[in-house]
Amino acid sequence: MMVRFCAILLFFQAINGLTGQNTASVTVSRNLVPNGSFENYRKKSNNVKQAIPWKDSGTIDFYQNPLTNDTTVQKGAYEGYCYTGFRFQKRYKEFLQAKLVEPLHRGVTYRFSMKVKLAFWSNATLRSFGALFSKAGYTKQADAVRSNMVDTISKKGGLMKGFQWFEVKGYYKADGGEKFITIGNFAADIKKDMVRMNLFRLGFKETYYFVDDVELVKFTEEEKVNEEIVGPSIQQQLEDSTLQVNNDIKVGEKVALKNIFFENGKYYLLPESYIELNKLAQYLMKNPSIEIRINGHSDNAGFSFKNQKISELRAREVFEYLIKKGVQNKMYFKGFGSTQPLGGNDTEEGRAKNRRVEFEIIKK
Repeated sequence: MMVRFCAILLFFQAINGLTGQNTASVTVSRNLVPNGSFENYRKKSNNVKQAIPWKDSGTIDFYQNPLTNDTTVQKGAYEGYCYTGFRFQKRYKEFLQAKLVEPLHRGVTYRFSMKVKLAFWSNATLRSFGALFSKAGYTKQADAVRSNMVDTISKKGGLMKGFQWFEVKGYYKADGGEKFITIGNFAADIKKDMVRMNLFRLGFKETYYFVDDVELVKFTEEEKVNEEIVGPSIQQQLEDSTLQVNNDIKVGEKVALKNIFFENGKYYLLPESYIELNKLAQYLMKNPSIEIRINGHSDNAGFSFKNQKISELRAREVFEYLIKKGVQNKMYFKGFGSTQPLGGNDTEEGRAKNRRVEFEIIKK
């Protein structure tokens, strides 16, 4: 019988005496956690809000490179370059939250996992650390309904594997309509949930965990093919898109997105753009190793600095839309203003060609 309030830490079976579950092979499907690897961000910063669409409660740290003073074997991110850091003290704890790619479906079982590593300077560990799935997000302790969690329980020495990365994993059967994932410690009293690592060293206690590669996928026992649907009931609309991407496209090549619409002088996407972008999202999810850059361009009407800014904001808007649709590929964005025209700016037809958004293959 599947129990949704349960997390499986395989290596803890021997170390901490936790009980695991035997399950059938899991089909890899679309990750419903947007930007689950934290690799895509607006700009370099230690503020995790730059890794859209994540939002923190507290001051979650955001790292783009390994710490210079980290001498452990597994320094830096679990994969890639970016990862996050959670701090816990006897009267303080932090949470990280994002809106899922799509609401969860009632009765469907999902597999949750994330990579976690205890920071080398910690002098305590946590007994529990996991994820909450909710309709409105986490704002207070009363929102932490245990039946809506995948939460670790380690009654002995706390959650750690030396100072190496390990996996927190579990299964969740949805009530239906859950839109948010919140990562953190949901104990009513964080002080009681902290375990001192050295009983002979008294004083201030602090626990710090790095987190990377957060994933939530549908759990199935049988293989299913081509099930990467982007957005609700969008499959029929995809055939109407003009976007065509050849499998032999090479690094450096650029593909124009022809049906991308913005309000005149604005950078917010209009709904008519979604069909084209959903097609691109599906292509990227089927080719997860491809890295792209979203390029924004404008005509030369008005001030050049304003043209450059709006071209960058429009590229960023496409970048963020793809992330929220579940694209996990490494992506960048850049605005070029009016510096790379395709047509003459002396005619409306030429200016229309110059106002464009395209994507460029950076790595395959």
